[in-house]
Amino acid sequence: MINLAVNEKIRDANAKFCKEKGITLPTFKMMRDPVNNVPEKIKEKLGKVGLWDINPLNLYRITWKNQQKDVGGGFGEANSLLFPSELTGCKAKIIGLSGRWFPTGAHKVGATFGCLVPKLITGQFDPVTTKAVWPSTGNFCRGGAYVATLLGCSSIAILPEEMSSERFEWLKSVSGEVIATPGCESNVKEIFDKCWELRKSGEKLDIFNQFEEMGNPLWHYNVTGPAIKEVLERYATREANFAGSIFSSGSAGTLGAGYYLKKFFPKAKLAAAEALQCPTLLHNGYGGHRIEGIGDKHVPWVHDAKNVDMNIAVDDEQTIRLVRLFNEKEGRKVLIENGISEDLVKKLNLLGISGIGNLIAAIKFAKYYELTEKDYVVTVLTDSMQLYASRVKELKEERGEYTEKNAHKDLELLHNVTIDYLKELTYYDKKAVHNLKYFTWIEQQGRELQELNDQWYDHSAYWNNTLDQVEEIDELIVEFNERIGL
Repeated sequence: MINLAVNEKIRDANAKFCKEKGITLPTFKMMRDPVNNVPEKIKEKLGKVGLWDINPLNLYRITWKNQQKDVGGGFGEANSLLFPSELTGCKAKIIGLSGRWFPTGAHKVGATFGCLVPKLITGQFDPVTTKAVWPSTGNFCRGGAYVATLLGCSSIAILPEEMSSERFEWLKSVSGEVIATPGCESNVKEIFDKCWELRKSGEKLDIFNQFEEMGNPLWHYNVTGPAIKEVLERYATREANFAGSIFSSGSAGTLGAGYYLKKFFPKAKLAAAEALQCPTLLHNGYGGHRIEGIGDKHVPWVHDAKNVDMNIAVDDEQTIRLVRLFNEKEGRKVLIENGISEDLVKKLNLLGISGIGNLIAAIKFAKYYELTEKDYVVTVLTDSMQLYASRVKELKEERGEYTEKNAHKDLELLHNVTIDYLKELTYYDKKAVHNLKYFTWIEQQGRELQELNDQWYDHSAYWNNTLDQVEEIDELIVEFNERIGL
């Protein structure tokens, strides 16, 4: 369980600190349903605030339900896209929740809130004397640095040096310090090694490691899961069937939404996607890949292996080719000529690289289970091409102009996605994934073996007791806000 023991002295000092800076905190209830729960005074003030502004009011925009406006937006329904058969080449309907309209342009900002705020409101973290450290393969450290800055905290962002230039340029303006570690998305151990180096530095730090912080899946379980459920209810008819959800493994936080959905749809499957070039879940494999934002070569501590029904590997070359199809002029022209609505084509830039990877994984899932027109599959679009403009430019320099011929080939590639490189998991397949945690977390990172065994053998108590703590956290947030007195 997340430690919610209160250090009253530091908690009270933190409340005073927030009062001086004019900061109050949203509850999880507000993040789930901002329309009915965010105070009207906050909504009025947000009318003059930009989505990415360094303004603590933007803590209240940590929700899937922001209006699609860069300045002054209010709240509405969860942002989503429906991908029809004409685009995907499969019969089932695929829904993607869009992370573009979060502050920082990615939903990871929510997971960082779930990690930092419980420590702030209990007095386990002192923003005056302690730096928040955010190890990540990209969006998590961006979100962490942003939330920390809104809360008046100093931070250190850590991410691989081969991530997109947009990430680094923006981080330098927000985080007190940015550390680039060797390698690409899958070079997670190098990030962990840097964390150990920082621990030994003597500086007062609190390291929020998304791969082991339970606040990560807790946020998705309690915010992303309910948002998906609402979207399903909006799209689906009585005859429709929710077949399952697919999320990139990455830090395994978003899988928490899948655990939530299984409570209401017990027949629905949950699949974890990863890059074929680094098939850790599928083949205990390793390697580098180009699907930015999903780290591999280990199984995250917060990955509930017993609750995942399928592993799917996505070829990063397919993903990169679809980046061009969805975003180049000739690609969009060919899509419209082939029956995809112009309205949807204009919105395909809402899929970042990992979002395209998730779409491919969802297609593979739908084809494997032979889903029909009555079936729905859901995934998330973590971020958008807003964070990857440099990648499109690099592809043009590397591969030349994108032509109509290229576009037809890439649309054919999309329509002919196959069910290769996936695995429906048996009990012992799931246990094999779980067992991989030992080598990273017990041998390298010093976690307790008993807790690893509890994750598997005392499964329901371990995971439910953790993910169901949100009401207690909300009570602590309300009490903290009362102490602030704003």
